[in-house]
Amino acid sequence: MSMSAELAPDAPVEGPSPARTPGRWSSVLRQMLQTRRVVFGVVTIVLMVVMAWVGPLLSPWDFGERDYAAFLQPPSPDHWWGTDNTGRDVFVSTMVGLQKSVIIGLLVAVLSTMVAAVVGAFAGYFLGVTDRVLMWITDLLLVLPSFLILAILYPVLRDQGWVVFVALLAAFLWMVTAKMVRGMTISLKEREYVLAARYMGVPAWKIIFRHIIPNMSSLLIVDATINVSSAIIVETSLSYFGFGVQPPDVSLGSLISDGAGQAVTHPWTFVFSTGLLVLLVLAVNLIGDGLRDALDPQSKRRA
Repeated sequence: MSMSAELAPDAPVEGPSPARTPGRWSSVLRQMLQTRRVVFGVVTIVLMVVMAWVGPLLSPWDFGERDYAAFLQPPSPDHWWGTDNTGRDVFVSTMVGLQKSVIIGLLVAVLSTMVAAVVGAFAGYFLGVTDRVLMWITDLLLVLPSFLILAILYPVLRDQGWVVFVALLAAFLWMVTAKMVRGMTISLKEREYVLAARYMGVPAWKIIFRHIIPNMSSLLIVDATINVSSAIIVETSLSYFGFGVQPPDVSLGSLISDGAGQAVTHPWTFVFSTGLLVLLVLAVNLIGDGLRDALDPQSKRRA
């Protein structure tokens, strides 16, 4: 047997594939889902949202439909959560009110955070006259009594619908965040990637929307989450005093206002809407708290 057999060239040996580094948001999500309070908040909100939109479909009563043979009746198989003083089914009314409160809270949070991001970023990037004008407006709105102004303005605009109410709420919830965004923008605009974009002739507004604001996404997401509960509380307060959502629309605040006078004698007209409001605000705050801890590396709550 010949010892001069040709040796085949070595086949390329594949090494172990490099481990993929998980993205920041996947790491944040994983850490949040390992926190009990965040899981409780997420599960609670999901259940409430499903109940708010699916519950009225399962009920034999429609929103606005009245049972003239059952005024202020306690919970029963016919009316799961009882009826109010006009014969409306409390369960259906409460679910519709929960829908409206959730929608208003989300819309106000998104709008106010967007305004805060734009105002703060432009003020911090340009400084000078732009900064003075924008911060003067911000400080002016901070010292004005927003609750009183909303109570005065909304009755004049109530015929425009609840969408105008959302815009008014958002107009008074962005100022504090705008100041924080301004301070972060002053620091971010000296980073290398911003300076490089500026030297390449990229317009200032593109730098703000492509580089400045995206790099503050952590702050803005946490702020938007917390603003949901703030908007719900403000909406409930205004609706309780008759300055918020107007009939025939309902919200948790207007339902609480309607049932407050009968809370002792007919508690079902008051307890269900109040309990859902407390659960909703608590769940949103728990999620916002957990999100803030996950995004803040210096948070004391992180193990």
